[in-house]
Amino acid sequence: MLKALTLTAALLAGTAGVALAQEPQSGGTLNFVAPYGSSFGTLDIHTSPSTQDEFPAKAIHRSLYQWNSEEGKPELELATDVSASDDRLTYTYKLRENAVFHDGTPFTADDVIYSYERIADPANAFPGARYFADVAGIEEFNSGAAEHISGLKKIDDHTLEITYTVAPTDPGYALMQTNAAIYPSGAGEDPDFIQNPIGLGPFEFVENVPGSRVVVEKFDEFYEDGQPYLDRVNIVLLGDASARDVAFRNQEIDVSVLGPTQYVAYQADPELSENLLEVAEVYTRHVGFDNTKPPFDNKEVRQAFGHAIDNDLIIDKLVKNKAYPATGWLPISSPAYDPAAEPTAYDPDLARQMLADAGYPDGIDVAITATQNESWGLTIVEAIIPMLRDAGIRATAVPVEASVLAEIVPAGDFEAFMWSNLSGPDDYEVLKCYYSKTPRSSCAYQQFSDPEFDRLFEEAGAETDPAKKTDLLRQANNIVQQGAPSWFFNYNKAVMAYQPWVHGLQANATELAIQNYEDLWIDETAPDSRR
Repeated sequence: MLKALTLTAALLAGTAGVALAQEPQSGGTLNFVAPYGSSFGTLDIHTSPSTQDEFPAKAIHRSLYQWNSEEGKPELELATDVSASDDRLTYTYKLRENAVFHDGTPFTADDVIYSYERIADPANAFPGARYFADVAGIEEFNSGAAEHISGLKKIDDHTLEITYTVAPTDPGYALMQTNAAIYPSGAGEDPDFIQNPIGLGPFEFVENVPGSRVVVEKFDEFYEDGQPYLDRVNIVLLGDASARDVAFRNQEIDVSVLGPTQYVAYQADPELSENLLEVAEVYTRHVGFDNTKPPFDNKEVRQAFGHAIDNDLIIDKLVKNKAYPATGWLPISSPAYDPAAEPTAYDPDLARQMLADAGYPDGIDVAITATQNESWGLTIVEAIIPMLRDAGIRATAVPVEASVLAEIVPAGDFEAFMWSNLSGPDDYEVLKCYYSKTPRSSCAYQQFSDPEFDRLFEEAGAETDPAKKTDLLRQANNIVQQGAPSWFFNYNKAVMAYQPWVHGLQANATELAIQNYEDLWIDETAPDSRR
């Protein structure tokens, strides 16, 4: 199956890749869609775990690394070279000397150290803190015994050294994240910066129209010669799938992330089907439980929840097969994914028996917090409520906005939640979300705790042989499946429709809707309003 999926993704990626063979044209405006809510939570991307907030941040900011969609790995972005010590604990970066912030300030190692220490500061409780959990000196920094992180060392203005206590799989996996973007030194404490962010990205911030759009314009001093091609990008808020469909068909927007209903309709349309980009993303949809509080502190109750749901029926009838059934946390594209693993079997009788055995013969009540999303949100929650009821689980839906969900889940203010969370591409880093020492605010939302998982995870962190490390992580992932900290629903098949005048889109498996805007361009067939 995996080979077929990879081939499909490659072929479909080639559809957009044809555009790259043409000569890019400069100028014009792109109306890009932020499809995961009706608002942006914040323009301070350091503070946010939300994909929705990445859309403007990706235009404005840059991280030390960036994801290469063609090669499927992180690559240097704000550095021109990196060398590693023999034990792979120390990495020395030669930083770009041609990068400047939007206010004209030169980019230096001081900006990297400031940004990383701001993200890692436990007083901030930022989600990216987990990226620095293995950097030397982090414990002293977190306890207040040291003012700075000793493992972040400036050699000179354009040479940076990062030392780890445990050899990372590849530091690029963590340091490519948008919420690990590099800010000007000291900028995060300036109240005006949060409303008017300054970055190193290809576009400058122009305005934020709440509930409507964020507007960015070309930064003429961007370090990549000739880029960006576009003059302007309007990042338009369109969280409703039907509204996106109407806007796309009316040529008011240039790309549209498709939900299941639109996916079926666009596939059947001779013209629209010509411009579809598909990829198997590294996202896992799940209903997460608070494993520290009754009734979900009991593994049998958590397992019963999964047995109560006919997952195949939901994927077929509601998701329209725009997904792959989940067998655990790591997705099928993961090296540590176990192809022998089976999804949780639909067995309501077994679910009822497990509840009784766990001390709940009369069933349980549960509130599931979710946002509106037809692939993994309230639509799915409402569909599983009758199934759960038949097994003795009386569930109610608690609707919230996407930005609210991104706040209450890391804060632990839930009984259960349905969400779509990043589950790749670095197996070690994403499995850290189930390590008992990872803070809830970072990504350990369910507070799962299993000594055998911790042992395997720690061994994997110390293992230098890639094959052995992958095997340890595969075993650890199987323990997560058995421990059922969540009901694992599916892995996303992402689909984007694009107008025929749009070129340069990337088949980004880490999140198809997040694009490198500097690579995008439009041709002369675009409507006059774009030219």
